[in-house]
Amino acid sequence: MGKIRLNTDEIKYITLFESLTGATIKDCIQEDESIGFLVKKGDMGLAIGKNGANIERVKKAIGKAVWVMEFSEDVGDFMKNLFHPTRLRQVRLNESEAGKQLVLEVSRKDCKRVIGQNGSRIKMARRLAERHFAVGDIKVKSIY
Repeated sequence: MGKIRLNTDEIKYITLFESLTGATIKDCIQEDESIGFLVKKGDMGLAIGKNGANIERVKKAIGKAVWVMEFSEDVGDFMKNLFHPTRLRQVRLNESEAGKQLVLEVSRKDCKRVIGQNGSRIKMARRLAERHFAVGDIKVKSIY
């Protein structure tokens, strides 16, 4: 895992999220008008709250779209958690001299959900994968 550098806004968002939900945050990523929170394994229920009440309070307090993802030590499970509830058919890790690359195989109908509006979801995933697993790139492969 590489060093994680957070700016003051991200630290402020983490503190707010933890105080509103009781969940422990491992990382925070800002992308356009979205914020992604990476919660400690096992804290997803706390983060979401009953009927999503905690997420709604965080969204209202921050004023941006909020993504919450659960951490995993396994890169395949990590990717599946990042894109939940979208089903990834396969996650492959390719290692070469150029570095590590993930290939995500998804059905054609789920491709847009994985990439996100203006590429925001895949950008967040790339940054998180680099920070936590030293993965250089993520490719999305659409299959039938």
